[in-house]
Amino acid sequence: MIDWSRVEELRDEIGAEDFDEVDELFLSEVEDRIDLALTKAESESFEEDLHFLKGSALNLGFDQFAQLCGAGEQQAANGLLFERMDEIFSAYQNSKQCF
Repeated sequence: MIDWSRVEELRDEIGAEDFDEVDELFLSEVEDRIDLALTKAESESFEEDLHFLKGSALNLGFDQFAQLCGAGEQQAANGLLFERMDEIFSAYQNSKQCF
């Protein structure tokens, strides 16, 4: 679910104090983007929203969440409707809880 080695790598790169700020910013931005994606799964920016979420998740080591966002991004790129936002939201919540 979480790539703890990535978390430690990021913490080492930016320092423990700055890591807490990055963590808070990440969680805030991701939650805003998830809310947007949930409300506009058929919009043109849906693929972009999922790409943002995937990249953010990979940065912080939220592997399962990143994989689901990547799957949704692929489907959106292929013009397919993505109907697994509940799984994405659940993976995010589970990762956040473990974090």
